Amino acid sequence: MSTKLIILQSIFFIIFNPSLSFCLETDTITSSIILSDPDTIVSTLGFFKLGFFTPENTTNRYLGVYYSVSEKSVIWVANRDKPLIDTSSTVTISKNGNLVLVNSRSQHVWSTNVTTNSPLNTTLQLQNTGNLILTDNSTGTIIWDSFSHPTDVFKPKMKISDNTITGQRVILSAWKNTSNPDTGSFTAGLEALNIPQIFTWKDGKPYWRSGPWNRQIFIGVQDMYSPYLNGFSVVDDRAGTVYFTARDVKCYMRIKLNSSGNLVQSFWNNATMDWDVMWMAPQNECDVYGTCGAYGSCNSRRSPICSCLRGFEPTDVGEWKSGNWTRGCLRRMELGCGGNGNNSTGGDGDGFLRMEFMKVPDFAEQFSSREMDDCRTRCLTNCSCVAYAFDSNIGCLFWSRSLIDVQQFNGVGVDLYIRLAASELDNNKDKILAIIIIPVVMGFAAMCMVIFMTWCWMVKRKGKKTKIVRKIFETGLVFPSDSNKIVFKDESDKVNIEELPLFSFETLEYATDQFHENNLLGKGGFGSVFKGNLLNGRKIAVKRLSVTSGQGMEEFMNEVIVISKLQHRNLVRLLGCCVEKDEKMLVYEYMPNKSLDVCLFDATNMSQKVLDWKKRFSTMEGIGRGLLYLHRDSRLRIIHRDLKPSNVLLDEDWNPKISDFGMARIFGGDQDHGNTARVVGTYGYMAPEYAMEGRFSEKSDIYSFGVLMLEIIKGQKNTHYYNQELSLSLLGCAWRLWSEDNGLGFADESIASSGFEADIVRCIQIGLLCAQEFPEDRPSIQTVLSMLSREIVDMPAPEQPVFAEKWHGSLGSTSQNIYSINELTLTVLDGR
Repeated sequence: MSTKLIILQSIFFIIFNPSLSFCLETDTITSSIILSDPDTIVSTLGFFKLGFFTPENTTNRYLGVYYSVSEKSVIWVANRDKPLIDTSSTVTISKNGNLVLVNSRSQHVWSTNVTTNSPLNTTLQLQNTGNLILTDNSTGTIIWDSFSHPTDVFKPKMKISDNTITGQRVILSAWKNTSNPDTGSFTAGLEALNIPQIFTWKDGKPYWRSGPWNRQIFIGVQDMYSPYLNGFSVVDDRAGTVYFTARDVKCYMRIKLNSSGNLVQSFWNNATMDWDVMWMAPQNECDVYGTCGAYGSCNSRRSPICSCLRGFEPTDVGEWKSGNWTRGCLRRMELGCGGNGNNSTGGDGDGFLRMEFMKVPDFAEQFSSREMDDCRTRCLTNCSCVAYAFDSNIGCLFWSRSLIDVQQFNGVGVDLYIRLAASELDNNKDKILAIIIIPVVMGFAAMCMVIFMTWCWMVKRKGKKTKIVRKIFETGLVFPSDSNKIVFKDESDKVNIEELPLFSFETLEYATDQFHENNLLGKGGFGSVFKGNLLNGRKIAVKRLSVTSGQGMEEFMNEVIVISKLQHRNLVRLLGCCVEKDEKMLVYEYMPNKSLDVCLFDATNMSQKVLDWKKRFSTMEGIGRGLLYLHRDSRLRIIHRDLKPSNVLLDEDWNPKISDFGMARIFGGDQDHGNTARVVGTYGYMAPEYAMEGRFSEKSDIYSFGVLMLEIIKGQKNTHYYNQELSLSLLGCAWRLWSEDNGLGFADESIASSGFEADIVRCIQIGLLCAQEFPEDRPSIQTVLSMLSREIVDMPAPEQPVFAEKWHGSLGSTSQNIYSINELTLTVLDGR
């Protein structure tokens, strides 16, 4: 066969096989380059492609940008309303300098449609962010870009904007359906009037609302109270344009407005070659805008989900009972002002009903104030004000219109104060009822006390073990009636009660002087810890779980099961427990030097002067040895999941001891990672994959240990630290200074000149390696200890931490970073 014949056959094969796609080995289109279907151009790092694609269940062709991993991951469509019917279309730069899409009939189907001063000198480039930019090469000016004309997908570095002067918006618009990219019924964008909010609209009417932006989160999105949904920001460019954006991430992330009106945040999973959904809104009927109408409150955990606010009644009782709540509710009793809004002195006897954990209503008006009392006073003296709320980052929020889109959240949200007439607050009725009810209640209580004392006497005759097992049974745990073993409903592990000393309530009450505040060592989300002295002179620490704590018997028993089986010099020792009189208490050995966070971060504590570099290094090594025991050397493999300074105690010799195993998880011998729908931990210490996806492993503890190491070196708390000059977090500042060979500039001044400069810089590098974004990039605890002891001399260079920047610093704030200042362990109950 001749060479010419082979070439001719190859040409025919290409022509009649349109599915055969070629990459043009470039990220740019110029007037001399024609992109033909099915060819593509690809961004320099290979993340994105520009080319032709066909949606499912159709033969139509479209020009679009999509992730290189799959044509099904389209982020932008050019000719969304003008489909191509064949595979003979081309894309090029026209004579007027625009990017044009031309069909088989030489018709311009789509164009960038901009005017340029240099029509013969423009190029189109596909950037690594997925943005298409059309540039005037003579001036270097970007004259058009696809991020300013999005379709249905929001990506990092994209800006969804609202110009409060011109009313011009950059919005997302959903496809009609999965087979048709044409504009559907739903749009989403930013509404910047008053306080910025994200909206989804259905045919132009509100469908979902994010609630106001408080410079850190949208306070109407429950999941944003998790720190790892941070990374988003709202910026006012002071020229009338306000925009919502997100910093770039190393993984494939998108927020897609689907044809059903849901905003869906998802990440690409290379294992399944599909998108994993991380967040979605709306998630339930209560998330839909105005489900319960004006002055109605929605609670998805109740049935029916809608109820009128206190002081209000259904506008139409019949409709309300039938499940149609859209007409909302009416006020039963007019306010003292008469409702005309002209009386500046406020209502006669009007008051406020406090509603906790709320999504605040729409149409909020803002007044900058740092005092909640200012909000109350201003609302009370303005007869048009029907409700107020306070957010530390926003100030006062007022409402003078009907309260619409009110929702009850689960454990997060804002306190909303509803203005009511005095008679609706039931103050007088409560006093009358109190006069009648209190004597009856006291008499009943006395009778119950007699019965209770009799019952206690009977129970004591049966022994303490029966009492403990009965109490545990009442909490919902399962156990055999003739056994001393406790078994979790969802765990196969057992703990023998006989192995653990039991303390009576009276013993611990006496030891702590009736839990006197003078003996209070600290507080947390679980309750309080008290110092105690037993009759034999031994000092103890009593962890008393709060009755109102969200961490109840499950965490209590988890800690009993885990720590009763562990013995190591760097783990706190559990001496016993008490389950009696509705109390759940754990008794530990007493640590006279308190916790590491007190020694490091409390400026009034004298121990700060004691923590020289040798003690700090010894502390890091001791915590590492404790982790090694948990991860490798104990008879159980334990993931702590809440390693932080307040959970590291220091004994009289300053030896560190890891404590608080309420969140720990036990692994089987062949198990190296796990997943959970209940993400627990503390802001600033949770590894990204755990907080965002619920995946935890030994490397989750390693991440926390890395943060802890950097805090010990710096002497400052990660969640409170903010480098005002560089707009960097603690991790970001450590990486920046270390990478600039100025690691010693990161260290606490009290140790920076201690003669251990090389050791300090080395430990900064180890801490950064532990805090890498991806678990596989973090060393094991054995490797960490070998690095600390210099058994391993050469170490890899760490990558920049994923949360290096304090992103809200881009807003131009000069104030300190505002985070929660408590030490609560936070639990997110929503599945990840």
